[in-house]
Amino acid sequence: MNGIRHHISDDLLMGYAAGALPPAFDLVVATHVSLSDDARARLAGYEELGGVVLSELDEAKIAEDSLERTLARINGRTERKPVERPAPGIFPEPLKKIVGGDADAVKWRGLGMGAKQCVLQSEDGASARLLYIPAGQAMPEHGHRGMELTLVLKGAYRDETDRFARGDIEFADEDMDHMPVAEAGEDCICLVATDSRLRFKGWLPRIAQPFFGI
Repeated sequence: MNGIRHHISDDLLMGYAAGALPPAFDLVVATHVSLSDDARARLAGYEELGGVVLSELDEAKIAEDSLERTLARINGRTERKPVERPAPGIFPEPLKKIVGGDADAVKWRGLGMGAKQCVLQSEDGASARLLYIPAGQAMPEHGHRGMELTLVLKGAYRDETDRFARGDIEFADEDMDHMPVAEAGEDCICLVATDSRLRFKGWLPRIAQPFFGI
């Protein structure tokens, strides 16, 4: 997809290729990669490199029940979503498979002042959610207790760092405070993964926080 200005980091792509990310972050990475030719090419390189490294490792002795234990762990973990190219509609295929359709299939829950969310996954201490921000609406100013990964799927928003539009991805951590504002003219839909609760500045969002699980 052309026009993407904010690309995913190499560290996150390598983590995805190695299967080291929580499922919530896997979903955001897969969805971004399906929109970005650049990210797709870099991911292919890391996956190929991982295969070469494995092929050059010395053989190691393993326990007799290693296969059974490995299969048990695989069966107990959410299946990773394949990275696919964009399809018609707002949501790329990795996200459509989780939602069960495009944006019109989302079961939104109101957050107040027109903003809405839909929690898609919550596992391994991390959660993935869709966030709907009406055009011109500001989200409450907040900081982070961990990592937040935000992918724009529709519209655009601005914060203290830059402007983010469809396909752009923003990384935030404990050192970042911001207040995203959806641009006028088009509602904004984002896919967000977090591994901890946000740190809201205002008292009203802090009171509502336990009800919305943000």
